Amino acid sequence: MLSAVRVISARSYSNVAPTTKLFIDGKFQESQTTQWIELHDPATNNLVTRVPQSTKSEMNAAVESARNAYQSWKRTTVLTRQQLMLKLQHVIRRDMKKLAANITLEQGKTLADAEGDVMRGLQVVEHSCSAGSLLQGESLQNIATDMDCVSYKLPLGVTAGICPFNFPAMIPLWMFPLALIAGNTSIIKPSERDPGATMLLMELLNEVGCPPGVVNVIHGSRDAVNFICDNPDIKAISFVGSDTAGQYIYQRGCANGKRVQSNMGAKNHAVVLPDANKEMSIDQLCGAAFGAAGQRCMAISVAVLVGEAQKWIPDIVARAKKLKVNAGHEPGTDVGPVISPVAKERICHLIESGIKQGAKCDLDGRNVVVEKYPKGNFVGPTILSNVRPSYDCYKQEIFGPVLIIVHADTMEEAIEIINSNPYGNGTAIFTTSGSNARQFVNEIDVGQVGVNVPIPVPLPMFSFTGSRGSFWGDLHFYGKQGLNFYTQTKTITSMWRKGQSLTKSTVSMPVHT
Repeated sequence: MLSAVRVISARSYSNVAPTTKLFIDGKFQESQTTQWIELHDPATNNLVTRVPQSTKSEMNAAVESARNAYQSWKRTTVLTRQQLMLKLQHVIRRDMKKLAANITLEQGKTLADAEGDVMRGLQVVEHSCSAGSLLQGESLQNIATDMDCVSYKLPLGVTAGICPFNFPAMIPLWMFPLALIAGNTSIIKPSERDPGATMLLMELLNEVGCPPGVVNVIHGSRDAVNFICDNPDIKAISFVGSDTAGQYIYQRGCANGKRVQSNMGAKNHAVVLPDANKEMSIDQLCGAAFGAAGQRCMAISVAVLVGEAQKWIPDIVARAKKLKVNAGHEPGTDVGPVISPVAKERICHLIESGIKQGAKCDLDGRNVVVEKYPKGNFVGPTILSNVRPSYDCYKQEIFGPVLIIVHADTMEEAIEIINSNPYGNGTAIFTTSGSNARQFVNEIDVGQVGVNVPIPVPLPMFSFTGSRGSFWGDLHFYGKQGLNFYTQTKTITSMWRKGQSLTKSTVSMPVHT
């Protein structure tokens, strides 16, 4: 069997990079494409692998494999699927460092953060092991005279997941485990920027005995996305990524009659009240703003300092200056590189535009020097204050290690600022006042709220509930809503009347008592 991906150091390999394989019908296959995407280590910009733009025939083969596998997989027992997930969670935990090393190589985040990436996905796998309870339907005996009613959760068929670059393990694990536990099969298109973690997960699926075709992996960019949106055998699409892609996929997928859940952009605010625990709030704020080099859809990119908290800016700057910028695999690194030179250029452009529009640059990370890795895509922690909502750096999602500071005189003004923003992914408040926290929670129009918690991503017993411009769809990721997304309901109404046969037809609407 061909290996899915070679977990090698891009800092010491030869000039000939390996190719990333397809995963079709349980086998790793070389693509026959003539179009390749070069993947570079963000810390060095050395070539790591070449990712194929899957051909139309290869994508069709993946769907055919998933469609054929569905015919038997949907008939497996819940216990069989549960056992598969129990085995999968074990080998993911065993190989966590191997997965994290690949994520750091291809995506750039620190090894500790990469392990967190895997762990948050692993938690969804573990939660899926509760399938015996999660998949239970409803029933009611004697709903009417001699009549019973029962409903079942049934699979949809072939499903698909389109993944972003910023969480190479977590997001695929939001998708295919729940799809599988419900009896569906799955097509995964990982980000062409870092598909290695997904391929390693496919090796683990093979190891634990997942039947061929139950999960297939294709690669590519726009053509692969269009294929998923248009193919009639694919019944549902899960997407996490940018606004432009997410809106396009939602509209095109829905136009073709598919279910679509689309997590998109964000502009997450943290409100800091003057009664907050100062040291704790500043530490949490810097971690949430600069962790993962700001490349999280739940990153805190805007701090709204209320009243006297506006005097804390020098302390926030001092704390941010202590963060170490380096390659993600180097010990002690706090902030790794951003994903690509294009991403770095865009981040720097938005910083400059903020300064030109009137923001004060309290900390400028654009010219940070990492001597050992001079070609890396590094941007240091950056802080812009006196920013107004009309500035481009506020209106656009920067997706880099940049904290924007906005001032408000009152909490009510801070709430108005947040509710006026088109996004509704996440927000947080730092305070020691229970009444202020309660008012904030009740009045804020954002899907996920943290109280003294800067990144309130729910554990998988709940669902990831971004709202407004951050999410399009009816059912959110993981939790009960995630499982409902991957199932359809069949309801059976039965009547068995003792000692009586139907002797007369009725044409009126049945009314039961």
